[in-house]
Amino acid sequence: MGTVENQIFSSYERNPDLYDEIYKKQGEIKKVYKKLFELYGEHSIEDYVNLNTKAKSSFFNQGITFQVYGKKETQEKIFPFDLFPRIIDPDEWEIIEKGAIQRSKALNLFLWDIYHDKNIIKEGIVPLDLIISSDNYLDQMVGIDPPGGIYNHISGTDIIKHNDGNYYVLEDNIRCPSGVSYVISNRTALKRALFGVFNHYQTYSVTNYAENLLDLLETAKPKGIDIPVTVVLTPGMYNSAFYEHSYLAKTMGVELVEGRDLIVENDFVYMKTIKGLIKVDIIYRRVDDAFIDPLEFRPDSALGVPGLFAAYKKGNVTLANAPGTGVADDKAVYTYMPQIIKYYLNEEPILNNVHTYHCSRPDELEFVLEHIDELVIKPVDEAGGYGISIGNRLTAEEIETVRKQVSESPRKYVAQPIMSLSVHPTYIEESQSFEQRHVDLRTFTILGKDNEFVLKGGLTRVALKKGNLIVNSSQGGGSKDTWVLKN
Repeated sequence: MGTVENQIFSSYERNPDLYDEIYKKQGEIKKVYKKLFELYGEHSIEDYVNLNTKAKSSFFNQGITFQVYGKKETQEKIFPFDLFPRIIDPDEWEIIEKGAIQRSKALNLFLWDIYHDKNIIKEGIVPLDLIISSDNYLDQMVGIDPPGGIYNHISGTDIIKHNDGNYYVLEDNIRCPSGVSYVISNRTALKRALFGVFNHYQTYSVTNYAENLLDLLETAKPKGIDIPVTVVLTPGMYNSAFYEHSYLAKTMGVELVEGRDLIVENDFVYMKTIKGLIKVDIIYRRVDDAFIDPLEFRPDSALGVPGLFAAYKKGNVTLANAPGTGVADDKAVYTYMPQIIKYYLNEEPILNNVHTYHCSRPDELEFVLEHIDELVIKPVDEAGGYGISIGNRLTAEEIETVRKQVSESPRKYVAQPIMSLSVHPTYIEESQSFEQRHVDLRTFTILGKDNEFVLKGGLTRVALKKGNLIVNSSQGGGSKDTWVLKN
């Protein structure tokens, strides 16, 4: 390695107790990263600082931001992006892709069952009280047949690589999984900043997501519709993921609408335009269940469309994802995923769960309360990393607070061992150097009526604070471009 290469990576400290994705245990760089390491090493630290600054400016100018909701105020921040990409080889990706599809299909069948015949409950595999006690279970969905038989059109599966080198699923997200726009923006930003790097790798494109999303959504269109009209329904510009809503609408070539732009007449949905009403057949909604229709759910909602759920029940409009899907990404239901996969698909899970204790089970609750300092405690229905407690980071007083919360509402919490997420070289502005940071991967799976698609890339999220295991952007995390290599 030349002197410049040594300069940019010279202060990189490798902790042998962590699984570093670019180094073998002996300290040698893995074959798939060697060329990348050399190419980045051709830049000085000053070069890299400038490239990083340009990437941040590009994100800011494009409006690639997100909202962080604090106790006192809401802040808009640039989405942190690291220019050093993560590489996944074809063999590893095949496992990830097949595992993500398997889970999405099993969850769709599970949702159909619990809102129809409830066979998995009748056979004692999943307890009834677990389902009906979920805040995201909707009585209103019982007996409704969603167009095309699809509930979770879009699924986000959060995957980690552990110290043992194996992939594990941390959780499934099928309410309104977000982040895919950042996958595409990351790729664009990296190409602009380091365009020569791509010449040395054969990497799958990520810019085909929108066309695949639209194509597969249209396979689940209402009956009797030849050429469906699709819209993206957003809560508005103050939502944390508004950039993504507008980006997806633009790249799919469909209208971005708010609830006030739609109206229901005779159980059909129409979009208001300057040329009059246009019938809408598919709504990719980024509005939570409780707010989609004030006549059926929260009467104080100004985000939804009065009468929308009645139109949905009649089969006159497709809602993606379907209302009530959140019951299946309840973290307590996650504990049953191996059984759910086996029951509906008669297959063993391709991707393993992290061992999870559900606090509503008395014996597991007792164990959790005694070992909080060794566990990660998670609320079953929160997203964005909110409400998570990592036991070995808590003070004695904080442990007592968590113990009290779990004891008072055991159904609301699960616990998992503190998993050692793999680490990846990440540029840290404060030190102007590369350091090890923990990463995970969110994959995006789209289910159509008869086929499916997994975005060959996904969102690698980075915990930018040293030693932090929570990678969510709302908790100070960032992201990397993810390269899936072709054979």
